[in-house]
Amino acid sequence: MTLILDTAPAAEPVSLAEAKLQIGVSDTAQDALIARLITGAREVAERLTRRRFVTQTWTLACDAFPEYRLEIPLPPLQSIEEVAYIDTAGASQTLAADTDYQLVLGELGAIVPAYGKVWPSTRAQPDAVTITFVCGYGDAAAVPANIKDQLMLMIGHGFEHREEEVLGTTTSLLKAGGRRSLLALRDPRWL
Repeated sequence: MTLILDTAPAAEPVSLAEAKLQIGVSDTAQDALIARLITGAREVAERLTRRRFVTQTWTLACDAFPEYRLEIPLPPLQSIEEVAYIDTAGASQTLAADTDYQLVLGELGAIVPAYGKVWPSTRAQPDAVTITFVCGYGDAAAVPANIKDQLMLMIGHGFEHREEEVLGTTTSLLKAGGRRSLLALRDPRWL
């Protein structure tokens, strides 16, 4: 299974203004650093949770269709853009939504064959099946508050402690606590 980012999020879940307010910065001298910290915190949090926060488009490539349910990683799933495959003759084919497959929306999204259908046979080759899908909570305003709170903690920690190791403080407990909160949101299917 291969995942390829097609369209990155248009915005970060935490704005520059929100981050600056959190860390107590009012000038623009460190905006580039803070913007980098925002992106870095989001990327770490998305990896930890195995979720995506702001709408993005991905392609999932598999060697073949599964027996029945094809689970889509990176919840929450918003939609399926295309299900394509290489048939046994080597030709590219596209499945029709509702006619050939059914979308199972929800926290743990998937696709299944439509009623009375089975997945088609594919050529025995790597990445013979590709699913292009849209995932994330929506825009930045739709990202749950608990995720934004953890991102703010990570951004604040990164701004205050620019070295890997800080002596004489208890900041490691704060960082570990934030990671535990994010791990509670982890998609259990992709351990």
